[in-house]
Amino acid sequence: MNKKEIRAYIREKKRAMTERQIVSASARLGEQFRDCELYKNAKTIYGYLPYNQEVRTVPMLEQAIRDGKAVAVPKCYGEEMRFLYITDFVNEVAPGYANIPEPIADEPVADDKTALVLMPGLAFDPQGHRIGYGGGFYDRFLSAESGHPTLALCYGFQMVEHLETEEFDIPVDMVLWADPEEE
Repeated sequence: MNKKEIRAYIREKKRAMTERQIVSASARLGEQFRDCELYKNAKTIYGYLPYNQEVRTVPMLEQAIRDGKAVAVPKCYGEEMRFLYITDFVNEVAPGYANIPEPIADEPVADDKTALVLMPGLAFDPQGHRIGYGGGFYDRFLSAESGHPTLALCYGFQMVEHLETEEFDIPVDMVLWADPEEE
């Protein structure tokens, strides 16, 4: 399958998931995330706020704060994406670019060059290659700040054997996945 076909296939599979399946798989991913060395070694997590059927990251980010880590999430400014520190995932957030939740404020801008970056995406392979949503925001960010460890969270059906890549595609260091439970 080419990128367009993979995107269509994954979007269809995600739309078929129930909220219970999303929450359950996300909880299992949260346990894997908290147990992994990248998380344990991070002082700061650059997370993302879930949109549609994405893995529910907010409980993970709230746990990171309870674990003493700083947390930042992205906000888009045209073609640029910046991470902003956040502690309140209800009152400090509103729909932004493409209706994706993002911080309302423009400060404080995150400044940890070693922060663990959680990478959203539609498809991943065991080598860490990914197909994103097509905006290129994370590839541009990581090109400008290349020292960050990266980790992706996804559902089992988002893992594919191999993805074709382009020279600007930046692979993730680790991919964690959980299969949605059958209903």
